[in-house]
Amino acid sequence: MKDYIVRAIAADSQIRAFAAVTTETVETARQDHNTSPVATAALGRLLTAGTMMGVMMKGDKDILTLQVKGDGPIQGITVTADSKGRVKGYVGNPEVIIPANAKGKLDVSGAVGNGFLQVIKDMGLKEPYVGQVALQTGEIAEDLTYYFAASEQVPSAVGLGVLMNKDNTVRQAGGFIVQVMPFAEEATIAKLEENVQKIQSVTTLLEQGHTPESLLEQVLDGFDIEINDTIPTEFYCNCSKSRVERALISIGRKELNELIQEGKDVELNCHFCNQNYVFSVEELKKILRKCK
Repeated sequence: MKDYIVRAIAADSQIRAFAAVTTETVETARQDHNTSPVATAALGRLLTAGTMMGVMMKGDKDILTLQVKGDGPIQGITVTADSKGRVKGYVGNPEVIIPANAKGKLDVSGAVGNGFLQVIKDMGLKEPYVGQVALQTGEIAEDLTYYFAASEQVPSAVGLGVLMNKDNTVRQAGGFIVQVMPFAEEATIAKLEENVQKIQSVTTLLEQGHTPESLLEQVLDGFDIEINDTIPTEFYCNCSKSRVERALISIGRKELNELIQEGKDVELNCHFCNQNYVFSVEELKKILRKCK
């Protein structure tokens, strides 16, 4: 089944909830960037969060950027998502390999290190919204839970997971974000907290065959749930040779002339999807003619 996100409300709109299965999305990212298992897990968790946080935005042109900047060997993670369920991202060091953690799991926290999480929402206003919090654990889900509470004042529960196959392909990936509204009753909050405590890992539930809908049934057990929307999600990069050409035009005549004088093809790489674009000297000369 293709990846998708569900958006729901529960408990007479006291709770809003999102859940996603992102296995193919994360596997596409793994293939594009040839990431190690721990890099795949870290990037996959942030991609999954990005898809759900992206569809929280309303505008067609709204863009969300999540950046994890830590001092660990992964050298940071960047993810960008839109309101249509499309997401892309990369890590600073895709080849990072470190020992498993004390539980024998991929040590995402160790790969990320200490630092901060930044959330940037570009909603077409003069200035984008920027929220920043210190990383609490580097495990991504806990850091986002803290971000929602500290920066947006929205009590939330975030669960994210990526499970790898023995051949290092992605076996399962997905997650949920559940948030309580300001008017939520104490009893609702208490019941939700109790449910979240009982949740096994997201990947365990996915391995049991759970869908985004049934993930929410687990988290929102005992509440009436109303599914409002089902949104397909995918790893999607909008880069193209013409976009890269516009970037070359923007560097200016002097720099372009220097590249032409070197007499060699120029190869430029898209960070988000790892696609390479090659421009011959003749193409560079044509681009130079377009410069003012």
